[in-house]
Amino acid sequence: MIKDLQKCYGHVLEDALLEDIAKVGMIKIIPEHVKMIEIGDYVKSMPLLISGVIKILREDNNGNELLLYYLEKGNTCSMTMACCIDHKKSNVRAFTETEVKLILVPVNKMDEWMGKYESWRNFVIESYHNRVLELLSTLDNIAFKQMDERLIQYLKDQSRVNHTTIIHKTHKEIAYDLHTSRVVVSRLLKKLEKLNKIELGRNHIKAIKL
Repeated sequence: MIKDLQKCYGHVLEDALLEDIAKVGMIKIIPEHVKMIEIGDYVKSMPLLISGVIKILREDNNGNELLLYYLEKGNTCSMTMACCIDHKKSNVRAFTETEVKLILVPVNKMDEWMGKYESWRNFVIESYHNRVLELLSTLDNIAFKQMDERLIQYLKDQSRVNHTTIIHKTHKEIAYDLHTSRVVVSRLLKKLEKLNKIELGRNHIKAIKL
């Protein structure tokens, strides 16, 4: 565990803290497309992501989901962190986008480390800052960008977080993440293919010049 921590968090967290995390943390590997946190759940531990990708979603009053942001190696979820600190129910849903490896840290260590380690305080503040920027980006996409622009950004994000130009998503899955219809997604993907920006395959998309 300590090697994983040093590799992913050694540049931001001090050695003594990494050792404390290794003492109380629990390694967990979760397959892809598994629900990790449901809206309304109490969060009993905070995840430190070692590998893989997690997507965080919000639900409206009609049960429709909206993709907020992705978590990658070296990240944690600030919303989960806030629930841990305040002992409140989760207001987001988390799914594994790929298989993930993470270290679960007990909730009761959050306050202790805030007072004990400056690097932990800075890590918490930086995590909040980064997630706020991502939420603002999501808001900008919805409020100011056309669906074709949002789709291109979605494909870019998928390629980036999965480290491949091959995006294994169906049109229905993309439509669900973007909060639109499959027909609209299919039409826009065909348009992008005609512009030689992507190649469409069976249940996958190859990014070429996004």
